[in-house]
Amino acid sequence: MKDKVLVPKNNKDHIILAIETSCDETSVAVIRGSREVLSNIVSSQIDIHKKYGGVVPEIASRHHLDNINMIIKEGMDTAGITFEEIDLIGVTCGPGLVGALLIGIAAAKALSYVLKVPIVGVHHIEGHICANYLEHADLKPPFLGLVVSGGHTHILDVLDYNNYNILGRTRDDAVGEAFDKVARVIGLGYPGGPLIDRLALSGDPEAISFPRIYLEHDSFDFSFSGIKTAVLNYINSEKQKNNAINKADVAASFQKAVMDVIIEKTCKAAKKAERDTVVVAGGVAANSFLRKMLKEKCGEMGIRVFFPSLDLCTDNAAMIGCAAYHNYMAGKVDNLYLDANPNLKL
Repeated sequence: MKDKVLVPKNNKDHIILAIETSCDETSVAVIRGSREVLSNIVSSQIDIHKKYGGVVPEIASRHHLDNINMIIKEGMDTAGITFEEIDLIGVTCGPGLVGALLIGIAAAKALSYVLKVPIVGVHHIEGHICANYLEHADLKPPFLGLVVSGGHTHILDVLDYNNYNILGRTRDDAVGEAFDKVARVIGLGYPGGPLIDRLALSGDPEAISFPRIYLEHDSFDFSFSGIKTAVLNYINSEKQKNNAINKADVAASFQKAVMDVIIEKTCKAAKKAERDTVVVAGGVAANSFLRKMLKEKCGEMGIRVFFPSLDLCTDNAAMIGCAAYHNYMAGKVDNLYLDANPNLKL
């Protein structure tokens, strides 16, 4: 195979092979430049972990190991690209489950070594933000970013493609984690986010008064552990009174309490940062209540809101490839000593 030495330049035709294995999805994508997705293969382990009520790290790692080569081949075949045409390897290096991350990084380093192409490690949150560039061709920084997922809840002032100012983050549970825990409490199963969202459609969001945790007056941080406890206390109290529990009302009231806080803080942050655009990313960006209410609230303030399509909300390698492209263009290149960092900071 030919040797390649790439110098960062404004070349929109770079072909990027990207790998994402931070949690329980084994994903491989091939993209051209920063916007054109040639393939985006995602192998989910939801059915495997469902019986445990959540992701089991060791099981996730083993399935990544079983799947990674097959998914790489499928990604390449779907894109119609040969390995000789690959110019860059992008891979999630953190945060995430350390064993899962290591599988993707090992595969990426092997490809980088054999193909003699650069490798770029990508922060998982940065990848989620970049999903919107794939969805909205004209979207460019600066804007306010809201990342809501199973492991993250961040409000970011996105100054440029590689420059972020963190305005707020969760102090305990991420929003997706809170959804999973409440779904377990009311007996819905896993994953909790889509199950609560679906059930809430038939419930009354005003039926139960769950607390809204806003923290300090000027804080854009989040705390969701208290509302989880409030739901548990409500259910225990109703059971002691021998009252029937309307799960749809619980789901709708819980969801509204959480989203009220997220929406209010996001809008206040956009106003403070003087941004006229809000970009939402992460698995919880698929939530129908959040999509509807944030658009309404931001519309009243003259703020545009962008969401990725549902396929790009969840973990996928295309968003990692996009982030790798922008990092590479900014001069960031890693080497074969790249390692997993489960607590990687943005």
